[in-house]
Amino acid sequence: MQHNAIIQGRSLSTKDLAEIRTLLVEHPSWNRTRLSQELCGRWEWRNQAGRIKDMACRTLLLKLQDRGLIELPARQCPSVNGLRNRRPVVVAHDASPCHASLDALGPLRVERVTPGSPQGRLFQCLLQGYHYLGQRNCVGENLKFLVSDWHGRPLAWTYVGIAR
Repeated sequence: MQHNAIIQGRSLSTKDLAEIRTLLVEHPSWNRTRLSQELCGRWEWRNQAGRIKDMACRTLLLKLQDRGLIELPARQCPSVNGLRNRRPVVVAHDASPCHASLDALGPLRVERVTPGSPQGRLFQCLLQGYHYLGQRNCVGENLKFLVSDWHGRPLAWTYVGIAR
């Protein structure tokens, strides 16, 4: 891990990672919720209403485990929503840094993304891999768009809700 990485909107240092590992070793009986509550308390990680950011912390822990940086205790009960926690398929794409003016990237291509299409799978992969909150199910009807440069390299993606 980098010296300071941003995960779940939080700057995580090597010291923070060491603290997580220490808690896992010192408290093997703790479940994931207990661990996340302890970390939120130690880190003063709260929302604007003053409540601890327990779900954000648990997602952070899962991302650390996915990267092979920690090993969490086994889940105590299965997820009630298997679709919410599934991982999208990794889609090969050009992820090289883009250092160019907008004129040099154009003409840009803006495509509407349809579910199940190759662009839809790429959209889900990009959202999971690069958005700080990861991939989540959208609530309600929405339209998804993918922006690519003239070489086909993905540059941006977004979705907008449809008001009814």
